[in-house]
Order: sequence, then C-alpha cells, then structure tokens
Amino acid sequence: MEAMNRKPFQGIWNIIRFNWHFYVIALLLLAAGVCFRQYFPVLLLLWLLIVSLLLSLTVSWYIYDASGLYDLQWLDIPENGARLLMVNINAGFDETSHLLAGKYPDARWKVFDFYDPEKHTEVSIRRARKAYAAYPGTQQMRTDGIPLDTASADVIFLLLAAHEIRDHGERSGFFTELARGLHEQGKIIVLEHLRDTRNFIAYNIGFLHFFSREQWQQTFEASGLRVTAEQKITPFLSAFILQKNGTAY
Repeated sequence: MEAMNRKPFQGIWNIIRFNWHFYVIALLLLAAGVCFRQYFPVLLLLWLLIVSLLLSLTVSWYIYDASGLYDLQWLDIPENGARLLMVNINAGFDETSHLLAGKYPDARWKVFDFYDPEKHTEVSIRRARKAYAAYPGTQQMRTDGIPLDTASADVIFLLLAAHEIRDHGERSGFFTELARGLHEQGKIIVLEHLRDTRNFIAYNIGFLHFFSREQWQQTFEASGLRVTAEQKITPFLSAFILQKNGTAY
C-alpha cells in the first residue's frame, strides 16, 4: 500500500478547523478591545494576544507542515519491516497509519483506536473524527484491554495520541497493557509535545494540555518500561523509544 501524500498546509488547516472556537473567542476579544479601547488600557494586551496567536500558528505550521515530521525519516526501524507485527494506536484521529503502512509495506499491521467519548472529551477530536474516515480495518479498543496476544507486537506506535489519556491511573494501566502485548525485544515509539519552556513560548497556556518529561517517565516506569532513547524531532516534539524493563508477562 502506498502512502497518501499530505496536502500543503494540511497540518495548520486541521488545527484551525478542529479548534475554531478558540480563534472565534480570540477575535471577539480583539473586537471588544478595539471597541472599548478608550475606556480601558487594553492596547498592550491586544498586541500580546495577536502575537501569541501568530506565534502558535507559525510554530504549528513549522511542526506539522514544514519540518518533514510526516516523512517519517526520523524512524530508526529497518525499512522493509518484513514479517514484523507493527501496531499503530490513535486517539480517534489517525493521520499516520497510511504513512506508516506505505513506509513498511511488508510488515503485518494492526491499527487500534482507543477513543472513548465518555473519557476523552476534547471537542477537537470529535470534529476530526467527523472530517476523516478511520483507516481501513481499524479496531476499537479500551485503554485497559489492548486486543493483542501477550508478547506478540514487534513495534507499537503512539504518535501524538497518548496525551489524550488525561488520568494518570488510566494512562499507566494503558502502558502496562502495551508492555504486556510487546515482544521481549520489541519497541514502543511515543511521540509527544512536552510541557516545557519551548512549548510554553509557542502555545502559551495551551502547553498545559501536554505532560512534562517527568510525568512521562513516571508513567513508563510504573508500566514496566524503560526509555532506551529520546530523540528531538523538532525543538517542540520528543520521541521516546521504550522497551520492556525485564518484567515477565
């Protein structure tokens, strides 16, 4: 199966249309500030709001459209992937399965979606699910029960998805399930923004939607996994390569 090419500005367009309510609120605040500027000293705040919006959109364009993120050249896995069982897990919005399958056409593939509208309440995910059809053959799963045989998966991908599990206990249980399904020599690849200074500068309070490196480390350790490598894909994205920490399942 060949990977479908991404369209120019697809990343930034998705961000705007799935989160349009934030931009409507920002525009309303700007309009209100202009209307009442003679009564309140809001000019500086308006400029800060404009700069913050433009900065976040520019950084997002760089990450999702200009950085080569979706070329997947940063993945350190043998190109053919022959006979490997590869698993891609998403949170209800899947931009990567067709790309991964195109990069590793000889692998055996399973694609899972852990989205649960009762637990994962982000409105942007609901909009994305309406806009994009699921990858063919995608199976729905629960975060406490991944439908994999024990020690069967060679590579598990979690690309910009795991942060949607907001509860620490649910997240640790989920990674424990991943560890159970992972082959003894297998890898889990987790790609995420971090709650750090760079992402704060880029996204302001939006960086609170991300988790810190320390929080991810706690989740991995509690699940019997260890970080064997950490790679900066851009200054704003980190990829963690995980393997089992000697725990038998």
